Amino acid sequence: MRKTSSLNGTILRQAAKDSFVKLDPRALWSNPVMFVVEITALLTTYFAIRDAAGATATSFWFDSQIALWLWITVLFANFAEALAEGRGKAQADTLRKAKSETIAKKLNGEKIEPISAAQLRKGDIVLVETGDFIPGDGEIIEGVASVDESAVTGESAPVIRESGGDRSAVTGGTRVLSDWIKVKITANPGETFLDRMINLVEGAKRQKTPNEIALTILLLGLTIIFLLAVATLEPFAIYSGTTVSIPVLAALLVCLIPTTIGGLLSAIGIAGMDRLLQHNVLAMSGRAVEAAGDVGVLLLDKTGTITLGNRMATEFVPAPGISAAELADAAQLSSLADETPEGRSIVILAKENFNIRERDIAALGATFIPFSANTRMSGVDLQGREVRKGAMDSIEKYLHAKGKSMDPQVKLAVEAIAKKGGTPLVVAEGSRALGVIYLKDVVKGGINERFAQLRRMGIKTVMITGDNPLTAAAIAAEAGVDDFLAEATPEAKLKLIRDYQGQGNLVAMTGDGTNDAPALAQSDVGVAMNSGTQAAKEAGNMVDLDSNPTKLIEIVEIGKQLLMTRGALTTFSIANDVAKYFAIIPALFIVTYPQLGVLNIMHLSTPQSAILSAVIFNALIIVALVPLALRGITYRPLGANVILRRNLLIYGLGGLVAPFIGIKLIDLLLTAWHLS
Repeated sequence: MRKTSSLNGTILRQAAKDSFVKLDPRALWSNPVMFVVEITALLTTYFAIRDAAGATATSFWFDSQIALWLWITVLFANFAEALAEGRGKAQADTLRKAKSETIAKKLNGEKIEPISAAQLRKGDIVLVETGDFIPGDGEIIEGVASVDESAVTGESAPVIRESGGDRSAVTGGTRVLSDWIKVKITANPGETFLDRMINLVEGAKRQKTPNEIALTILLLGLTIIFLLAVATLEPFAIYSGTTVSIPVLAALLVCLIPTTIGGLLSAIGIAGMDRLLQHNVLAMSGRAVEAAGDVGVLLLDKTGTITLGNRMATEFVPAPGISAAELADAAQLSSLADETPEGRSIVILAKENFNIRERDIAALGATFIPFSANTRMSGVDLQGREVRKGAMDSIEKYLHAKGKSMDPQVKLAVEAIAKKGGTPLVVAEGSRALGVIYLKDVVKGGINERFAQLRRMGIKTVMITGDNPLTAAAIAAEAGVDDFLAEATPEAKLKLIRDYQGQGNLVAMTGDGTNDAPALAQSDVGVAMNSGTQAAKEAGNMVDLDSNPTKLIEIVEIGKQLLMTRGALTTFSIANDVAKYFAIIPALFIVTYPQLGVLNIMHLSTPQSAILSAVIFNALIIVALVPLALRGITYRPLGANVILRRNLLIYGLGGLVAPFIGIKLIDLLLTAWHLS
């Protein structure tokens, strides 16, 4: 799945249209602050029309300008939300293209019945052969195949899918590249994983998170307080011998209530989910994104997360009577056309240890035997030589077919490497095993520093591995994790998560297998790999379409970025309201109460100009902050106290200063253009 630009012209045009659709009070009801702004806009519009009918041109001109900017305020807030939703809908359109009208080969006993994929139902069994698209979500019940999942994940590298184990789940819309499989459909049309992804990405009915609900209640409380305060100004003005029009009171109310954060709150939440989506991670709810920002413990699989996953050749272990150089020569020959990281590392190791230069297979007339999902071996045929490399059981079958058996010393070497947590690859030439290549997991460069950053943020890292405790302890120490769980079982993972949660921590983890499902369901942030089983994907509250376990660290950072953005803009909004108070209140009552002149530090031209300038600034500041709300505050791994100080300094102080500058500039322009 590809990223979609937030500045796409189509998205902007659609967001502009949706801004007007969202003026429906039923749509705005969920945002009480903007709902109040819309009511005041309607009220002000009514008085402007009444003034026009009453031939009071001055009042009409002033009231209509206030009404116009109040409507613009609502539209800008709607635009921010629609733009955030629009980016998600654009991603949904991209996903929708992954679905195609596919003819499925439904199996009825031994017969094949071609039918539309849309007619398939849960429990149907289909045959998918080379070049066919998989017609729906399912589990492989027979066969093994190489599958292109780029339509869903955006990653071009094919993956092996086979019956049994944790690699049996397949997704509709992906394509079989080689071999064949029989698939049992596990979802009815409209209920597939791709359908669910599209619905989730649309985001239009995103539920508010607990913190967002709490903030909404706070904003509603502030709105009610200011509503009551503004309502008392009319009798106060009458008592003082002055009059205050309803449009002026409406403008005052809108400027004092927290319209900035009220207008951007929904956009911030939707944008957080969208930022995850741009990292090819689907969040099932905003709650999951928010929980990621509060995570205290990260559980990380060793392979592919802490270590490279693609194990590198570190040693050649020859069989009795075979020199290490002979083994290295055969191993390099069998790997010359192998473009996998493991294959390239074998070529490099042979070159470095024995100065065996790379050779051109085409020039030598060699025939490369690619890896097959069925044989689980690869190799080369060259000038009468037949070299193969693969797992011990695969090579053992290969030798048995030639009437030979595996050398016991080679088996012992395989067992020794396995006990160290390494991966043994056996190399055979003709009917004899030449020895073993020791592939070792290598800790990722820079991972130690990342864990140190997480530690400074107060997040504990725990490595989970099936390795024995000695191997696990060595890798944990090298990687710099805080703790580890060796020989991990589903029960052990579940117990570990519950223990941490019992201590008051929010826990995040990744997983891809059915055995990970209980732990994914128990964790506060469960990130399932898209390459994993259906059970894992249903148990988690996020799905990583790239199936990259390292992504968990980015997910936590995006969650924290969402919380930081919401907190920063809330601080800015409240500080803004305090500053606007000094613009409007003195201007309203300075004639009656000259003592208020001490508060008139902005020295605005007229009361009308002060009110209109504040209303215009109130509208423009929302659209000015839309890019920040969508992009998010730049994340830095700092402590809570440091972040709070930065927020108060930058967004608190900035929120106080910006209105003084902005309102004064607008006042000067209005006066120069004779608009107030």
